[in-house]
Amino acid sequence: MKKVIVVGVGAQGSTIAKRLDEETNVSEVICADYDEKAADNVAGQLKKAKAVQLNAKNVNEIVEAAQGCDLIVNGLAPDFNMNVMDAALEVGACYQDLASGPVSDLDFVSAVKRCLDRAPEFEAKGLTALINTGSAPGMANVLTRHGVEKLDSCDRIDIFVYDEIWSKKFIPFWWSPETAFGDMAAQPIVYKDGEFKRVQPFNNPQMTEFKGMSEPKRMTDHEHEEPVTMGLLSNKVLKGVKEVNFRYGGPGLELAESLYRMGLLSEEKLEVKGQEIVPMDIISRLTPPAPKYADEIKAVLEEGMVSEDGVFLVRVSGKKDGRKSKIDLYCYAPGLTESFEKAGITHESYFTGQAAFLFTKMFVNDVITTRGCFPPECLEDDERGYYLSEAAKLDILVDEIVETRLY
Repeated sequence: MKKVIVVGVGAQGSTIAKRLDEETNVSEVICADYDEKAADNVAGQLKKAKAVQLNAKNVNEIVEAAQGCDLIVNGLAPDFNMNVMDAALEVGACYQDLASGPVSDLDFVSAVKRCLDRAPEFEAKGLTALINTGSAPGMANVLTRHGVEKLDSCDRIDIFVYDEIWSKKFIPFWWSPETAFGDMAAQPIVYKDGEFKRVQPFNNPQMTEFKGMSEPKRMTDHEHEEPVTMGLLSNKVLKGVKEVNFRYGGPGLELAESLYRMGLLSEEKLEVKGQEIVPMDIISRLTPPAPKYADEIKAVLEEGMVSEDGVFLVRVSGKKDGRKSKIDLYCYAPGLTESFEKAGITHESYFTGQAAFLFTKMFVNDVITTRGCFPPECLEDDERGYYLSEAAKLDILVDEIVETRLY
C-alpha cells in the first residue's frame, strides 16, 4: 500500500488526487497546498485523503508533510521543482512533476538540465524521479518513443497541438491566462543538428493539414519542454534524431499574436498618462480565467459552444529498411462537453490531469523499475505499453498511421 502526497492541488493536482483515491494500492492521499481552502476542498471530496497547508518555498514544510510517503507528486509551477526534489530525497520518496520550465532564475534549457542532473542523487537512493508528465509534455513523449522504436533511424520529430475549444462566453485559454500569454510571448526552442536554437515568438507560421480537419490550420513554433529533453536524449533513446519541433495553433494563439504585435505582452514598464504600467500585467488581469468549479463550467456550456475541435499529433520521420518512413500518432481525448459529463471538469483538466495520473498510477503499482531522473521518453517498452493501455480505459485513444516510400 502506498502513501502519496500531492503538492499543489490546482486543476491538475486535484484530478490526480481524486483518481488516486480510487486506487486499491493507495492507503492515503495527502492534499497539500498553500491555499488551505483549496486543500480542504479537494480532500473533503475523498475517502482516503487529508488536507495540509504548506508553503513550498520552505523545504522543511514539504519534508514534514511528506513523512512516510512513497511518492511526492509536484503539481506546482517549475520554480518549485528543486525544493520538492530536495524534499523527496530527504524523505526517501519517488518524485513526479508536470513541467521543467520556464523558471525565473535560469534559461529554459538549463532548467531542464538542472532537473536531469539530479539523476545520480535519486539513483543512489534507489528512487525514481519522473519529470514532465501530463499530456504535452508527458503523453507526447510516450508516443514519440513509441514511433521512434518502429524506425531504424530518426530524422525529425514534430509535435502539433491545435486547440479550438471555443465557447460563446469569452474564454481564450482553458488554463492560467498568465501562463498562456507568458508561453506565447517566449522565444521558442528548436532542436536542430545537435544545437538548441532560440527563435522569435510565433516563428515559422505554416498551414498544416490534419486528419479529420476540413481545412489546413495555422501553426507556429511554441516554447515547450519536448524539443529540449528530446534533443538532450537524442542519441540515448531517440536514435540520433536531428530535429525536434513543438508547434501550436488555434484561436488563443491568434489572439496572443495580435496582442504581442501591439506590444501588449511586454514585461517592460510603459508610461501612460504619468503612470507606469506593465502591459502583460494589464492583459493577464483583464483576461477571464478558465472556469474551475463545476457550476462555472456548466454555465459556459449552457451559454453554448462555438466549436469543440482540436488536434494532438506526434509525427516521427526517419528510415525503415532503407526507405523513408513517417509515423503519425493522433491522440484523442474527450472534449469540453464530454469531459464535464464524465468527470465534472474541463477538457484541459481531463486530458492533462488524467494523462499525469497515469504516470502516478505506474508508480503506485510498481510498474516503473528504472531509477534516476528522466522524462517519459526514457520509459521502457513494457512501461509505455502499460501507460497506453491504461489511457485507452479512460477514453484517451491513439490512432497510428504509417507511410513508407516504396522506392
